[in-house]
Amino acid sequence: MSRKSSTTGGRSAHAAEPTRPSGPFGLLPRLASPGSPLPTLRRAVGVAAALAGIVLGATATARAEEPGAAAPGFDLASCPSVAALPSGADPADWRCEAMAAEGSLSIGRLQIPVDRPMTITFAEGTVDGSYRQVFGAMTASPLPLPGTPWRITPGYGGDADFQSNDERRGELDMTLGLSGPGLPRGCTIGTQAEPIHLVLKDTEPTSVISQDPLIVHFAAEDRDFAAPRTSQCGPLGRVLDRILGLPAGAGSNGLALSAQVALRPYAEAS
Repeated sequence: MSRKSSTTGGRSAHAAEPTRPSGPFGLLPRLASPGSPLPTLRRAVGVAAALAGIVLGATATARAEEPGAAAPGFDLASCPSVAALPSGADPADWRCEAMAAEGSLSIGRLQIPVDRPMTITFAEGTVDGSYRQVFGAMTASPLPLPGTPWRITPGYGGDADFQSNDERRGELDMTLGLSGPGLPRGCTIGTQAEPIHLVLKDTEPTSVISQDPLIVHFAAEDRDFAAPRTSQCGPLGRVLDRILGLPAGAGSNGLALSAQVALRPYAEAS
């Protein structure tokens, strides 16, 4: 990816301009920017953020904590620890975001319902006025491949950038693990060396669904990514490629997600 990044604790930690702080996948401050076409939502998001006390740049009286359970149904145990934050990070200026999303995945000829939550956690904040982020974890359940005995599991491909801009909500490298009868361990579509690269764009803007704890909703998709042939799938690799229609060029695949995001600060008022 053509993004400036550094590595913190084995995870991706991206640096960006200090004037572009992020929110849930980078959206809260962007909605609140001058000229936003959503003034009512902008005010609601701003009020919710203030009430929850999660705005970056908390007061100097805040005390650092590991993120706990911010909301029912959201597991923040995979949030990066305070020790995993970049050198020089003040935990009072950081928070963890936990996303749970469902939707649909199209790969080549097949469309697969994502009817079990796919989760992503990451931390974001500032160091010396510059925005940074640290990836936590991505989890997903195996999903049946329609008409076959096999399953497909979305996985983290090694890099992510969740600071949004006017062009996209965020970017994510992904692999698709394949499992089932006759398939060896490590059979995938996309690899850590050459992952599937997603550029997610909004289909529904951010809306607040709970103020205490703060939980927001959004929807996003990428219908333009390419999917390579299967890798490390043994003799059945060619069979899978024929069934799935791989490789599949840009425009032949898609990932559409409806997501909820819980936000949890690394610092609580003392």
